[in-house]
Amino acid sequence: MFDISRMDLMWVSFYSMGAMALAALLIFLARYKIPYRFLSIIISIIAWVLLIFSFITMILVLGGSSHG
Repeated sequence: MFDISRMDLMWVSFYSMGAMALAALLIFLARYKIPYRFLSIIISIIAWVLLIFSFITMILVLGGSSHG
């Protein structure tokens, strides 16, 4: 579907999984470890941006490569 090599798709999937893991860690920190509400909201927004980024990059990975 996309003109991306399989090796590049592998790296994109690693970046996507890393962004998801980082977002989960940031949500944990924002909910349970940070006592300041304003800082917690900013960290949660950063986590949501990371989740959206990982969703978009996973579309690339699931779309596959056109290289046979």
